[in-house]
Amino acid sequence: MTQIPIPVSLLTGFLGSGKTTLLNHMLRDPRMARAAVIINEFGEIGLDHDLVESATEAMVLMQSGCLCCTVRGDLAQTLADLKARRDAGEVGFERVLIETTGIADPGPIVQTLVMDPELSTDFALDGVLTTADCATGPATLDAHFEAVQQVAMADRLILTKCDLALPAQITAFERRLAAINPGAPRLRAEHGAIDPALLFGIAPRTESAQAETLDWVAAMPNKRSLPPMSGLKGTNPFSLPQSHGLFSQPATARAQATPLASASHDGRITSQSAQIMHPISPIVFDLWLESLMNSAASNILRLKAIVHVEGMDHPFALHGVQHVFHPPVPLTHWPEGDTVSRIVVIGRDLPPGYLEESLHFLHSRPEMTEHRL
Repeated sequence: MTQIPIPVSLLTGFLGSGKTTLLNHMLRDPRMARAAVIINEFGEIGLDHDLVESATEAMVLMQSGCLCCTVRGDLAQTLADLKARRDAGEVGFERVLIETTGIADPGPIVQTLVMDPELSTDFALDGVLTTADCATGPATLDAHFEAVQQVAMADRLILTKCDLALPAQITAFERRLAAINPGAPRLRAEHGAIDPALLFGIAPRTESAQAETLDWVAAMPNKRSLPPMSGLKGTNPFSLPQSHGLFSQPATARAQATPLASASHDGRITSQSAQIMHPISPIVFDLWLESLMNSAASNILRLKAIVHVEGMDHPFALHGVQHVFHPPVPLTHWPEGDTVSRIVVIGRDLPPGYLEESLHFLHSRPEMTEHRL
């Protein structure tokens, strides 16, 4: 019997944005009784005293039934220890929540969860949850690019402290968040309270990815080999030099590219989207994805796509965070006749037109004998 990986949710958000208040409310919900929580002992670990008995304990059983532990070094080891204790019957949990420090970049944690070969068997990233403070959020985005990155990488944006801002201010803040991350649903927490069901079941591991990815793309007008969509990646069908890239800028020019000019940090984040009306050649798609990651992996914050590949009866949902990609999910119940591929990329510090040029490449078709999968 195939073991189902334990879902992991990453809770991030800038200092003072309400992560801990949100987490406390979530953990009091009876539906969260079988959750394990990992917090960073050097960050905002101020969980209420009635929930955590002692910050010096490596692992604490809460009154709610949840398990809490602090990271004392390597996150992978902490997760492995949790899993070992569960297998031994010492503790019981069905999901994991990781609360990051307020200035943390979610990328390395995502990379650990997805790319560690042992962890990825036992744990599966469910989604990145980012808190955004309606009262001080705009000023925070202006002052701290870390906060902008946290917003850009979110699967869900949770608006906090709405009672401390005027309706017009909240509306303007939501527009700004939508410009940074157009596909992430924006949810409001009332004094820190929110239905946990809205925050889970995000991962693109099943056909529920169809609606999730459609919503995301509809909102837009350590190197590791990527999971191949076609099985052809690694070939060189055009007999191109190995240094070949899909972008006209030489590597040195790309490395020296300056951030986009803007009055705020938001301008460092750009979103590009594309629709391809005909099925994409698997060779073209694999070359595009490989070249994009080789050229700008660290600056690609999010990628979501529904891709129709030539020779396939149904499309795939593809989801990536930075250079970490979930395996493609086949959408076997896709509506017949809809063969439009939809791709959205959110990038950081990329020159104007950089992503647009790469997406335009997907419209090309190789002049060669057609390959079938």
